[in-house]
Amino acid sequence: MSRVGQCNVLHFRGNLAEGEAAWRAVLDDAVREGFRTVQAQAEHGLGTSLDRRGKSHEGATHLWRAYELYEEESARLRTLTDLGLLLLAIGKVADAEQALHEVVRRDTVAENLANATVELMHCASFRRDRVSFERWRERALNHYADASPNIRADYHLKAGIGLARFESFARAQQELRRALDIAASHGLHEKVFRIESLINGLQDRAILNEAEAAVPEPTNIAEALREVSASLAVLGEERC
Repeated sequence: MSRVGQCNVLHFRGNLAEGEAAWRAVLDDAVREGFRTVQAQAEHGLGTSLDRRGKSHEGATHLWRAYELYEEESARLRTLTDLGLLLLAIGKVADAEQALHEVVRRDTVAENLANATVELMHCASFRRDRVSFERWRERALNHYADASPNIRADYHLKAGIGLARFESFARAQQELRRALDIAASHGLHEKVFRIESLINGLQDRAILNEAEAAVPEPTNIAEALREVSASLAVLGEERC
């Protein structure tokens, strides 16, 4: 098995600290030897590992470097999707939307488009923009039939969160229960746990606090995050 493959195995088995160290070693060697593709893969793997370890601000900069290094379009768009999800999780909604809009504009794979439109729907509800929420919800449904169970569950989950944010609590509960049915029937255990917590939180409106607060930026990487934001803004200007 290649070193990149070994890193992926560590990541998916949940050995995150060991996986991070392995990705850093691969990255150092790839930079030294000038292997651009391996460097891109290592930056991408390191970024996602850091995100899963709660070091999302640091992970964002590695994901952007991976995007710049990848030469294959599909790999670049996968990285932009991962970056958008990370940025939304730390409260950088405008930056997340820039990344995800670019995926929607350039991608042609139904699964990827479904994922990106669901996340843009989630961004819109975060901003309490009902018009955009409904627009992205409709677009997400266009890709629903061909989407994986994970993305279909995610659609209903984030539609439920959005409807709760707009105080449509009965409809929110319907969406969350549909998400729970899909997740449970397909063995998506981590998602089941999260959805059950949200359904319980709906009773006392605790769901409204779901991912509401921006995560404070460590001062030593705030400048690097600003560079990522500026680079995404340039992508947006090119799109216009």
